[in-house]
Amino acid sequence: MTVAEMTVFETLESNVRGYCRSWPTVFATASGSWLRDEQGREYLDFFAGAGSLNYGHNNPILKRALLEYIAGDGITHGLDMSTIAKRSLLEALRDLVLVPRQLDYKVQFPGPTGANAVEAALKLARKITGRQTILNFTNAFHGMSLGALSVTGNAAKRAGAGVPLVHATPMPYDGYLGGDAELRWMRRAIDDSSSGLDKPAAVIVETVQGEGGVNVARASWLRQLAELCSARGILLIVDDIQMGCGRTGPFFSFEIAGITPDIVTLSKSIGGYGLPMALVLFRPELDQWTPGEHNGTFRGNNAAFVTARVALEQYWSDGALESTTTIKGERVRAALAELASAHSGLSTRGRGLVHGLVFEDASRAAKVCRLAFERGLLVETSGSEDEVIKLLPPLTISDDEIEHGLSVLAGAVGAIYAG
Repeated sequence: MTVAEMTVFETLESNVRGYCRSWPTVFATASGSWLRDEQGREYLDFFAGAGSLNYGHNNPILKRALLEYIAGDGITHGLDMSTIAKRSLLEALRDLVLVPRQLDYKVQFPGPTGANAVEAALKLARKITGRQTILNFTNAFHGMSLGALSVTGNAAKRAGAGVPLVHATPMPYDGYLGGDAELRWMRRAIDDSSSGLDKPAAVIVETVQGEGGVNVARASWLRQLAELCSARGILLIVDDIQMGCGRTGPFFSFEIAGITPDIVTLSKSIGGYGLPMALVLFRPELDQWTPGEHNGTFRGNNAAFVTARVALEQYWSDGALESTTTIKGERVRAALAELASAHSGLSTRGRGLVHGLVFEDASRAAKVCRLAFERGLLVETSGSEDEVIKLLPPLTISDDEIEHGLSVLAGAVGAIYAG
């Protein structure tokens, strides 16, 4: 890419841009698990729109439904008006996701981003309980708006708020203290009237912390957390924005623990096609909103409702996607374990089709990502020091594509370790 080609991005677009700095090319088209730039060079996508493209780029089944809807002059912008597209989505969500899992949830359409879903969940928890404090966890990431930042751990992201981030208290995530002390401390702080901790309205948790470095909570820890909250009248919010919609295998990432959160936030791949959309699910008795109390101009993205509905019908009417995701995830796990055993200072962790390759030397992670890009693979770093290479391929990726991507990654790791 020439300097002239980059001029408009560098002279007109804000310095806040990020991913384009890691992947310095101009992308033109995409399909399935591949992107292509203006020069026709192909890149295998192990990023999937930060988890927004679980069903791949321009999924032909979803695209066909979207084009037909647009061609038929279907409602595009609907605020919270009742539309055919919304009704069909709600029916599919009820019949294919909620009822089979015996989940009795009301459905809220907040603004179409994950951060807005989190904001709605926090507001609702405070409204229901009359309490202000939210407990979050070390290394958590929940979005970039003020409420979401208040329950996010990363110092650099929090600093961008420019104001104090109040009414939230971090607790140690599973494994943070290296043992089983995390919930003991949390339980003691909540129950001790002299701990200085106000009784919280809610606890918000990711079952797998993606941006935090692919930190995986054990099912037993999640069950203990749910029991702790239930016994004390504290609402449990599961942020399933990146890890939901099958990323860890089951549709909801918390299913492995057999828990039923009070509130669940969804975004990213819930729209199916990469179109902006978010949902907040909560127990019916918590539906104490007054009309318009939390709203947004673009909460009725009907085009996303169409592709979301078709994605549910296509991929969640049986257990096939969950099964293949588990099998593919095991292949990724085994390959990364083999790679880690071959090089010092490497370890791996993950679940389903989210995995992290952890570097003791964080600078090597960035170098591997750059070299992988040069060799045609898109991967990004995560973790407090960007020490983890996070793998988020589309769930629809083929076995051959997985093998190719893992081969490119292994070659890049080997080259960086060889100096």
